[in-house]
Amino acid sequence: MLNEKVEKAINEQINAELYSSYLYLSMASYFSEIGLPGFTNWLKIQALEELYHAMKFFDYVAERGGKPVMEAIDKPASTWDSPLAAAENILEHERKVTSLINNLVDVAIKENDHATNNFLQWYVAEQVEEESSAEEVVQKLKLIGEQGNGLFMIDREMATRPFKVPADIGITLMNQAGA
Repeated sequence: MLNEKVEKAINEQINAELYSSYLYLSMASYFSEIGLPGFTNWLKIQALEELYHAMKFFDYVAERGGKPVMEAIDKPASTWDSPLAAAENILEHERKVTSLINNLVDVAIKENDHATNNFLQWYVAEQVEEESSAEEVVQKLKLIGEQGNGLFMIDREMATRPFKVPADIGITLMNQAGA
């Protein structure tokens, strides 16, 4: 059974993960509007990953006898001054999420919830990867400046990012033939 403080903190994180997904979808729309389909692809996948993170938390709360509670999701920004400004916003956001995950770990430790602390270590490692990926995009965009050719090369690279449905997502996906 989940400790009440831990359950409340994880439910807040579910909301934060859903907001992250929403933010990245908004960014995907921005990049689509300015004609960068590779960045659009990259951010749609980011949005799906954040939704997956929320689902992992959702399943964990339910598995531990708690109740996942959905709250309102804040409206994200919908435009940025430049691709670099959007990428810097991604990095800033991922650093904020890292802080939220670290705070969750602190709550689990304070409440002596070793199972939750163990569960959260996946997110701690994931945030290292998320920040590194965002930092890489920021650095590439800074390197090329406002040069169109470089931006289109990075956009082409972003288009190659695949999304693989994680095996532990906890839902069954059906193809159209099976629907």
